[in-house]
Amino acid sequence: MDLRKTHSVILTEGEPEQKRAEILEYFHATFTVDERLYETLKDEEAFYMRADRLRHPLIFYFGHTAAFFVNKLVIARVIDRRINPRFESLFAVGVDEMSWDDLNESHYDWPTPAEVKSYRDQVRDLVDGLIKTLPLTLPITWEHPFWAIVMGIEHERIHLETSSVLIRQLPLDRVRRHDFWEVCRESGEPAANELLPVAAGMVRLGKEQEHPLYGWDNEYGKHEAQVEAFSASKFLVSNREYLSFVQAGGYREREWWTEEGWNWRSFKEAEHPLFWVEREEGWGLRTMLEVIDLPWNWPVEVNYLEAKAFCNWLSAKNGKSLRLPTEDEWYRMRDLAEVPDQPCWNRAPGNINLEYWASSCPVDRFPFGEFFDLVGNVWQWTETPIYPFHGFRVHPWYDDFSTPTFDTRHNLIKGGSWISTGNEATRDSRYAFRRHFFQHAGLRYVESSRPVEIHDDPYETDALAAQYCDAHYGPGHFGVPNFPKACAEICLELTRGRTRGHALDLGCAVGRASFELARGFERVTGLDFSSRFFRLAARMQEEGGLRYALPEEGEVVSYHELDLAVLGLAEVRERVSFFQADACNLPEKFTGYDLVLAANLIDRLYSPRRFLNAIRERLNPGGLLVIASPYSWDEEYTAKDQWLGGYREAGEPVWSIDGLSRELLPYFNPLGEPRDVPFVIRETRRKFQHSIAQLTVWELK
Repeated sequence: MDLRKTHSVILTEGEPEQKRAEILEYFHATFTVDERLYETLKDEEAFYMRADRLRHPLIFYFGHTAAFFVNKLVIARVIDRRINPRFESLFAVGVDEMSWDDLNESHYDWPTPAEVKSYRDQVRDLVDGLIKTLPLTLPITWEHPFWAIVMGIEHERIHLETSSVLIRQLPLDRVRRHDFWEVCRESGEPAANELLPVAAGMVRLGKEQEHPLYGWDNEYGKHEAQVEAFSASKFLVSNREYLSFVQAGGYREREWWTEEGWNWRSFKEAEHPLFWVEREEGWGLRTMLEVIDLPWNWPVEVNYLEAKAFCNWLSAKNGKSLRLPTEDEWYRMRDLAEVPDQPCWNRAPGNINLEYWASSCPVDRFPFGEFFDLVGNVWQWTETPIYPFHGFRVHPWYDDFSTPTFDTRHNLIKGGSWISTGNEATRDSRYAFRRHFFQHAGLRYVESSRPVEIHDDPYETDALAAQYCDAHYGPGHFGVPNFPKACAEICLELTRGRTRGHALDLGCAVGRASFELARGFERVTGLDFSSRFFRLAARMQEEGGLRYALPEEGEVVSYHELDLAVLGLAEVRERVSFFQADACNLPEKFTGYDLVLAANLIDRLYSPRRFLNAIRERLNPGGLLVIASPYSWDEEYTAKDQWLGGYREAGEPVWSIDGLSRELLPYFNPLGEPRDVPFVIRETRRKFQHSIAQLTVWELK
């Protein structure tokens, strides 16, 4: 396979063995290109440098794309053994610069590049073997084991983009030239930009589940919009066109910037685009691996905040209503130009898919009708914060791909860049980043007086998450006490007179027990594997409140608002921190606890015995482990041979409390008798789940 001309795999048709061969080739090409990216690092020191202080060093991303395969294959229950549990924890979380990311370097003991490369080789062999031997029937759908493999492949292709941007920010003496990553050498002066008309029309977005290509969950569902006529710039904004903004003092004049943009500019003390280099001999441009003379006819590369400021300045200068396009407007332009979609092209229609150069190129190089660069060269910022289409569903194997970005703080980029391959180079791809974030991204402006529609639903509408918000913070039902609060109160009762330094709430969901534990403990850490839960807990901690939409009947919902102050918890929220983590494979930094609460967790783990065998290492001597569970074992979550109870052995029933005792008694002493703690989950106004958890307490010997 030509590594510069790979195509996404069609997953719905063809002969199984041929499809197996296609996926195998696509996998190896992806793994190889990723490793060629890291061949540009000059020495080991470069792997540990922080190109961006809000991002991990590159050693993390070198390991992350491989660990992702293992972690998702475990979740999808394609495999039941890990290759390196430490690496698969270390390299699991911390990719997006979320506010709850913990990038304190003292928490990380990074391995050497050689150790990570050896690990990558093991993962490559594992996935190669799976592709060759797993049963394969078509079509490959969301639930298919091969979907997890393709997910890993497409995920690795995303990181070609993000890691190349980080490499581009390293000091020049930490990188080296590489034949595979040769830049375009065409440059000159651009033609004058101009506005061209775009006719009104309908856009239809969203994939059906039967779509032939792999997709991330935010691509599915349905969205239709009537787009009014507008005008758009013929070319992407070039370095020359943007220079006028810089020379006019645009970076020093508050009036052009949004409040968010000015705060960012002031903090960064930015005076020009990040990749422009001031030199005595004139402006230079930092490409990934070298500095070249600034090509004036290449597209400028900026974040959304800079792009928006430029549009505001140009609007005032020209007396026009100029802004960035919306997602719908960008699709209208693309559809009118009848841009061919990958994988159906024989040759990329623009500077995309790595088919031309490892850099941008002149903005007048690739025409699409009257416009240029509708796809490729650099991503194009839009005015649209990403939002879910109607019918959106979270994919259970990767529930934190999209939902953390549905916060109106992540704007969509469209069209792809020179390094966009795979899913990123398809019409339906939807990627969004924080507005201060740098990608290989620039802008095209449009003229329109139509206000931008922001799909801003301030209420959490995920039905399952809303159920948990209600269960944790809502009114009680049928006189049953609030379950997480009751568990926390039991823990505080048990630790009266004991050391109350640091508590761990494992499986914290949306966080009520963590806040309640902070009434007595100096510090509390809440961990949950599900992003759809812990992100809401983190929002509660940061903002002190939350709103959610609770299903009432059918499509009818009711709206509710939570306030930690009303619950008497506002004063303790600074003692609480939330993170995403796998309870069966905890990162090393989570240790030193006087109490661990695991409520409604044990029967949802893929390996409860592994959890029980490892958790004692996280407790201080004499620390307490509190487990509460209704023991609702289900093979959807836990393979039957991992159940602690709920099965028969030699014809006799084995109860979960006996299985717990068998695992824990060698290391713990039970405190008191098991006690029953009821809880109620409200699904709709007329449907409730009433369960009874058994709570047991274990003191570390």
